Amino acid sequence: MPAKTLVSYLTDILNARVYDVARETPLQHARLLSARLGNSVFLKREDLQPVFCYKIRGAYNKMISLSPEQRAKGVVVASAGNHAIGVALSANKLGCKAIIVMPKTTPAVKIEAVERWGADVRLKGDSYDGAYEYACELSEKKNKLMIHPFDDPAIIAGQGTVGLEIMKQSEGPVDAVFLPVGGGGLISGVSAYIKQVQPNVRVIGVEPEESDAMYQSLQADKRVKLKHVGIFADGVAVKQVGKENFRICKQTVDEVVRVTTDEICAAVKDTFEDTRTLVEPSGALGVAGIKRWLQQAEASGKPISNQHLVAVSSGANVNFDRLRHISERAEIGERREAIFAVTIPEKPGAFRRFCSVLGDREVSEFNYRYASETEAHIFVGVQIKKQEEISELMETLDSSGFTTQDLTDNEVAKIHARHMVGGRVSGLEDERIFSFEFPERIGALKNFLDQLGNQFNISLFHYRNHGSDFGRVLCGIQVPKKDRKAFKQFLVELGYSHKEETDNPVYKLFLE
Repeated sequence: MPAKTLVSYLTDILNARVYDVARETPLQHARLLSARLGNSVFLKREDLQPVFCYKIRGAYNKMISLSPEQRAKGVVVASAGNHAIGVALSANKLGCKAIIVMPKTTPAVKIEAVERWGADVRLKGDSYDGAYEYACELSEKKNKLMIHPFDDPAIIAGQGTVGLEIMKQSEGPVDAVFLPVGGGGLISGVSAYIKQVQPNVRVIGVEPEESDAMYQSLQADKRVKLKHVGIFADGVAVKQVGKENFRICKQTVDEVVRVTTDEICAAVKDTFEDTRTLVEPSGALGVAGIKRWLQQAEASGKPISNQHLVAVSSGANVNFDRLRHISERAEIGERREAIFAVTIPEKPGAFRRFCSVLGDREVSEFNYRYASETEAHIFVGVQIKKQEEISELMETLDSSGFTTQDLTDNEVAKIHARHMVGGRVSGLEDERIFSFEFPERIGALKNFLDQLGNQFNISLFHYRNHGSDFGRVLCGIQVPKKDRKAFKQFLVELGYSHKEETDNPVYKLFLE
């Protein structure tokens, strides 16, 4: 069967059956963000859909295209969340039974939303790919049609109606559209439409740095399957983009921008300030992408201004408990907070002199720890207004006799040390420090400790739960020289993503 042409996709998008359940969402001017960035930024408010995400468009367009016989048998779906909600609503409306397979790491708010529409929910795997494998088995075993979340022409055409609305609603010429990318359903549909009606409009995908399957695939000119994906932005946590999606994107997507977790958190805050809506991390990718794209342009000596930029605000299904992590990291992601490790003399008056050097800067966090008879270490967070202030403040402190290190981008500092400064001990031998990550779900910490077992002595342990992000552990383990070979094999068998932090300056200054 020959591949579908872009013209045929244009026809399918124009005829897509989405408005039985979806609504035409507004294109809203982000006044505050526009003023800060020097460009006109508009948000395509897909968070205002009945299921708080654009996924309802493709899901219903696919479900309505099924024959009565196919719907009578029921369907099987694998989804990280929002596609599942869209299929569950569509199945409920069309009188079709749906089995929804979701990763164990799926936020509870999405699981509950699917169950409210009467679907049968099964939790399997730690990411979308694990859920997908199980869903394929169910589909074959029960003879039910598998509804793919992105690699399907009907899904692509349904999502493409977002692009149709953007072009119709924009009062002036659009320069660029920024779209979150997971498997590629949205960006392939929107780009297929836009590049035929307004080929000069740049279509830019946005992915988290730890889930950049589309970026890597376009770079390699073939679909790349990632070994691991970060699940903070769970809505786009996909190891491999769809075959049809990639084929379209190769022809229509101008570039893909990658963003950090901190930048995503800052974008959640940006969206809230302009809309008073809390979008999920994947829903904030478009805004994060605009900011990163403008920063890259400025860094290259070609700043961009006075352009008409659109970001799709794609989802508002966020667990409330994840907001603590988002708010904590947003200031750093926006570069409104800097974190420093400062060494001061351990003598009367030194602490007061340090505070006087900081002057009237607002301090967001302050931890002091006696280190020895001659010096002490301070872990301090300082509010800033621009990136340049970091180097300026470091120079001021250094010239005042205070040795200073910038920890703003140090993950151990941001995740662990700021909550445990002061835990020093003397006389400890053979200690090595490791950071571990494991998929966050009920019982995850206990399972990690069970895997760790009793083979080696644990000398330090710190764990924080970040909602549906990866569980993160900082662990000190005593490894005598004679046991190093066995320990290396132990790490391999443990199977968790890890990194040695023994030489991390945070450990050296505050925990060793």
